[in-house]
Amino acid sequence: MFKKIATGLLAIAATSAVALSLPGAANADTFNDDDYSEYWGPVYSKHHLAKADGVINVDWDDDGESNEVRVKGRLFDLDKRTYSKGGKCAYVKFEASDFDHDWSPVYNRKYCGFPGYKAFSFKEHDVYSLRVKVCQVGQYSNYPQKCGSWEYLYTAEGE
Repeated sequence: MFKKIATGLLAIAATSAVALSLPGAANADTFNDDDYSEYWGPVYSKHHLAKADGVINVDWDDDGESNEVRVKGRLFDLDKRTYSKGGKCAYVKFEASDFDHDWSPVYNRKYCGFPGYKAFSFKEHDVYSLRVKVCQVGQYSNYPQKCGSWEYLYTAEGE
């Protein structure tokens, strides 16, 4: 009897471990009823000393004329150097274009804390395209340096 119970508990534990290791299992609730949902990243700074990744969800209204874009992510500081030795913080910035294709900044985040990451999230309305760039920035600076290239996360015509 004890052997059957132990075997059953072991099977449940193994099944749970496999389910939790799947990318969608931890964030399954983020994909409910979205018109577009996708994991993005990792996106890196120059020399891979900062990175960001996450998920994007887009919901359109019933008329298909307006949308809401929700982004959740993590920003990683991968620069193990001390600040006195030239170490820098991680920095991520997002730009969105409206339906007239005009780009504007919509969100940015700075994180200092090797080794580690900072979670972030934001919403934006009426987005035609969304792009992200990861950089590094000095501990007491707001001027991004050593940026990677722009990565496009979403474009309305791609749906």
